[in-house]
Amino acid sequence: MPDRSPTTALLLGLVITLLTVVGYSWYISRQISGLRRLQTDLADRNRRDTLQLLRVQNDLNQLGLAMRDMLDREERYPIDAWDAQFSRIRQDLDAALKQQEAVAIAPQTPEQRRYLATSLSQFWDAADRIFELARGGQEDEARAQVQLSLQARQAALNTAVARLLVQNNEREEETARQVQEIYSRVQRQVYVFLAVTLAAILATSLYLIRSNRRLFARLATMSDQRRELAQTLIATRESTLREIARELHDELGQLLTAMGSMLGRAARHAPEDSALRADLREVGEVAQTALDNVRGLSQTLHPSILEELGLDSTIAWYLPTVERQLGVTVNYERSGEPVAVDSTIGIHVYRVLQEALSNVAKHSGAHQAWVRLSYDNGELDLDIEDHGRGLRPGSAPRGLGVVAMRERAALLGGSLEFLPRAGGGTIVKLRVPIHATAVLA
Repeated sequence: MPDRSPTTALLLGLVITLLTVVGYSWYISRQISGLRRLQTDLADRNRRDTLQLLRVQNDLNQLGLAMRDMLDREERYPIDAWDAQFSRIRQDLDAALKQQEAVAIAPQTPEQRRYLATSLSQFWDAADRIFELARGGQEDEARAQVQLSLQARQAALNTAVARLLVQNNEREEETARQVQEIYSRVQRQVYVFLAVTLAAILATSLYLIRSNRRLFARLATMSDQRRELAQTLIATRESTLREIARELHDELGQLLTAMGSMLGRAARHAPEDSALRADLREVGEVAQTALDNVRGLSQTLHPSILEELGLDSTIAWYLPTVERQLGVTVNYERSGEPVAVDSTIGIHVYRVLQEALSNVAKHSGAHQAWVRLSYDNGELDLDIEDHGRGLRPGSAPRGLGVVAMRERAALLGGSLEFLPRAGGGTIVKLRVPIHATAVLA
């Protein structure tokens, strides 16, 4: 059957492609909207990050005010009276830093985290020592440590937090500017891409449809011509082989038969124990062997028993011949109720069997084959199986013989498959409708 034109499939593909492009553009627009929402979320997180940093800064300022009061000589309270205030600020400061780290868009660098953690640890260690001195009655020493150590550490922490605030604000402004530029650029590119893609797809598809219609029209014509040529070649081959087989059987066979008869008569006229009689008998045996070979060759070229006894008998006669000629042991199985097969169909089935067994002997490396012939529901199934090297993965059998096998199956309206066997080897499956009308005469 000639290949159908792909115009319908191409038009369907064009519609699907256009819908895909439109859907993709809609999807991109949705993604851009989602990115804008994400930007809003990032801005909110950055705002909360800034608020937590301001909270940290406020706690540090409260520590600074507390230390100023601690150094005031006119203050009536002892230094350890600020221990509770420091504890409260310490808890609030730890909570603020944890929340800031959770909402931060860009986490702090390891160096920043290490510096902040170390500075805080040193600050609280110094504060603990100062309160220990105060509780031990060393108020002057405690005040000196506040002035010399604790205020300096608080100032360093304040500076670090202020730097984080500045960086956070700069990062927020830069990110917002870059995101807006990216959104605008991407949106323009999407629209340009959509327009160019639609135009290109439309132009290419129209050209492809037009070209493929012309191409498939030519291919259909060439396929018909090739099929006609294949039919003619196969018919010519079968006709030539039939004539050669008939000439061998009738002319050369009759000549060898006559020679054998003449040699037999001559031998009977020779003396019983003479050397001449032995030589004539030997020549007669050679002539008989040549006659048998000629008859075998005639049957191989075109089995006359196919017209006389049918396909089943022809296969049963041929398989022992294969074993002698090719050295391949053939196991033959037949199933189903035998049906009379037209000789034109039979000769093509016979040729496929010949070529398949020849390939087993030449290419598979196996010394045993299985042939199964079955009749079922008006269909003839012929399987030839070997356990040899098999087909390479992803490859298909090639060669003129394989092409001829496929053509014969097509001429009969059947199918031919080359299947890899699970345990290694190949299975050739031929299926032919027996009621099919023969193409070749």
